[in-house]
Amino acid sequence: MKNYAITVNGTVYDVTVEEKGAGSAPVSAPVVAAAPVAAAPAAPAKAAGAGSIEVKAGAAGKVFKIEASVGQSVAKGDAVVIIEAMKMEIPVVAPEDGTVASIDVAVGDAIESGAVLATLN
Repeated sequence: MKNYAITVNGTVYDVTVEEKGAGSAPVSAPVVAAAPVAAAPAAPAKAAGAGSIEVKAGAAGKVFKIEASVGQSVAKGDAVVIIEAMKMEIPVVAPEDGTVASIDVAVGDAIESGAVLATLN
């Protein structure tokens, strides 16, 4: 028997699989036992130099494009991240002038309204 930890759609399962030797009779289906394991979902790691000004999503959607990079200066109203919601591209802009301290999402991430996408100093 071998034990594995498998993650399916964010749920972690401890799986035990029984191996059959070469001389054993054929098995119509593998013998598998699985039980969900309680695990907290992983939160995106913030950069060590995360800033105090949060750039938050105004709507739920998917991260379509990241317009700014860490260390880049941005002015109030400059697009930092673009999200896609209901087939529309929505820019998420800097709430004030600053320097991008962290980008807390990646292209393709699903995000909720109010989620912190980046921080500024």
